Amino acid sequence: MDKADRHERRFTKVLDYIASHLDQPLDVARLSQVAHFSPFHFHRQFSAYLGMGVARYILMQRLRRASYWLAFQPRRKITAIALDCGFENPETFSRAFRQALGLSPSEFRRCPDWPDWHLRMTPPVRKGMENMEVKIVTVAPAMVAALEHLGPPERVNDSALRFIEWRKESGLSPVPGSQTYGIAYDDPEATAPERFRFDICGSVSAPVPANAQGVTTKEIPGGRCAVVRHVGSHHDLSEAVWYLYREWLPDSDETPRDFPVYFHYLNLASDTPEHLLQTDVLLPLR
Repeated sequence: MDKADRHERRFTKVLDYIASHLDQPLDVARLSQVAHFSPFHFHRQFSAYLGMGVARYILMQRLRRASYWLAFQPRRKITAIALDCGFENPETFSRAFRQALGLSPSEFRRCPDWPDWHLRMTPPVRKGMENMEVKIVTVAPAMVAALEHLGPPERVNDSALRFIEWRKESGLSPVPGSQTYGIAYDDPEATAPERFRFDICGSVSAPVPANAQGVTTKEIPGGRCAVVRHVGSHHDLSEAVWYLYREWLPDSDETPRDFPVYFHYLNLASDTPEHLLQTDVLLPLR
C-alpha cells in the first residue's frame, strides 16, 4: 500500500467515525487520534483533504441528518431531533439551521426546499471508490408500484414524499416482505434537469388502483444482473454506478441488457443514519 492509499484510509476512518458519533461531542483531539495524525496539523490536513474545515463538516453532517428527520419523520419532535443530532439545545439547533438554510426547522418541515438544500448541504466530493466487489446474480421479476419523477434530480425527495403519502393512504406497500427500488432512466450529469427521469418504486402483490398521487403499476424484469453494494449516503450512489460502467464492465465479457441501472434500497434515509444506509446497485445483463 503506497502513502496516498494510507492517507486515504486514515481520512475514511475519520469520516466514518464522525458519521457514527454525530450525537456525541466531537473534538479535534479525538479525531486526530482516530486518524493517527498530529493534533497540531490535523485541521490543515483535514481542510486540504476535504476542502472544508472539520467544524464546518461536522455541522453540515448534523444538519443533513436533522433535515431528513424533519422531512420524513413528521411525528418526531424537533427538540428530540436537535439533541439526537448532537446540538446542546433546541435554540442552538434552530439558530444553526436558519443560518445554514435560511429557514427555521419548523418552516423546513412544513415545506422543504430540496433544490436549495442540495446547493447548501452537499458535501465535497470524496475520492472515487476502488476495488468494489461485484457479483453476478439472477433476480426474479418484481411487480412494483411506481411514481414517475420528471424534473431536477434535487426534487426527487419531493416525489418521495408523495410516494410515502400514497403508501400511507393505500396500505398496499410496504407490507411484510415488500421491497423499495429506484429506477434511474437518465444520468443526471448528462441530462437537462427538466428531462431527468427517475421512478420511485415499492413491490406489490397486485396491480395498483387509480390514486390521487399518480402511482402506477410497472414491472422490474428478472434476469442476470451485476450488483455492487453501496454503504453510505445516497448522495454517493453515482460512485458505485460509475465503478460498474468505467471499471468493471470494460474488463468483463458482459453486455448490458436493455433496462436501466436500478437501486434496491435495503434501508431508508427516513429512519437510518446516512453512514448506515445500504443500497444494492444493479446493472441488468444479457
